[in-house]
Amino acid sequence: MATAKKAPAKKAAPAKKVASAKASAPAKKAAVPAKKRAVNAAFMKPLTPSAALAAVVGAAPLPRTEVVSKLWTYIKKHKLQDAANKRNINADDKLKAVFGKAQVSMFEMAGLIGKHLS
Repeated sequence: MATAKKAPAKKAAPAKKVASAKASAPAKKAAVPAKKRAVNAAFMKPLTPSAALAAVVGAAPLPRTEVVSKLWTYIKKHKLQDAANKRNINADDKLKAVFGKAQVSMFEMAGLIGKHLS
């Protein structure tokens, strides 16, 4: 009995190096300077806080961004963030008048303070 010899397996040819399109293509445009982002005027419009909100952030008209910033300053100063879940805010008496409940999430906060700005 003759055994058939197996033909040696051919090695795969090494892959040809192809220059990437990015490296070989000439630059079509010169670098365009980045445009400055336009500020939305609605966020910067000073709004008057209600009496309940004024007890926390002051009575002077402020833009929404400043109101939120001052609220966070108040929350951090009085340690009102929930220790177990930092996304929740435990309201003290002043904030309870603004929020209407004892605990709110940070995502609810913006909607709740919007009702106190005019």
